[in-house]
Amino acid sequence: MDLLTDRFDGWVRLTLNRPAQKNALNTALLGALAAALSDIAADPAIRAVVLMGAEGNFAAGADITEIEGKTTAQGATDPRKAHWAAIRAFPKPLIAAVDGFALGGGFELALMADLMILSPRARLGLPETNLGLIPGAGGGQRLMALAGRARAMRMVLTGEVIDARTAHDWGIASYLILDEAPAACPQFAAQLAAQLAARAPLALMAAKSALIAGEDRALALAEERQAFERLLDSEDKAIGITAFRARTKPEFRGK
Repeated sequence: MDLLTDRFDGWVRLTLNRPAQKNALNTALLGALAAALSDIAADPAIRAVVLMGAEGNFAAGADITEIEGKTTAQGATDPRKAHWAAIRAFPKPLIAAVDGFALGGGFELALMADLMILSPRARLGLPETNLGLIPGAGGGQRLMALAGRARAMRMVLTGEVIDARTAHDWGIASYLILDEAPAACPQFAAQLAAQLAARAPLALMAAKSALIAGEDRALALAEERQAFERLLDSEDKAIGITAFRARTKPEFRGK
């Protein structure tokens, strides 16, 4: 299964489970995650969720195979938009326990979490401009809200991938785990989820709703998505993805 579910007392752990693809978020996995969160939202026994990736990575981006042939028209009706909206609408505390790569769509997913925990091995970035694209799920906007314009411009325009210490120092993550043991980050996430599950659930949901409303109203989320969709038909997207597959340097033409 691409998404694993483990239930505990008052909380659930969801594990992205495509380790051979570094847990890349294809449409099926994103849809399964959205459906799981919708089910959990309706379950009063579950008060918090931990989201993590299998075998040493959170999620190394979207599935390039799906993006490669996608057109602007297809992007406008992409079911992924509804999946992203369902994830963002999840009303209960969502914790992202990030180990290894969280790139592109994977980083955008982590940025939708309410609390982000980083292992010392975490590497985060929005390298879509390497493919002739930009973040398509609000990642650029949310990164700017957390880290500021200068740092968001730096990461999005250059495609730079930053380490866990830098991400924590920039205010992107809530917690940085210094313990190198692979189990340290998930264990801390479990403790945090149990702590949240013992708190007043209506208050936590009300607080989350108010904070997200305040954040999203200040962000140009629709404009970022529309710009992403327009780029799907560009020659530069095709050049970027071809170069990515061949592990060569792309020669963009501005078309």
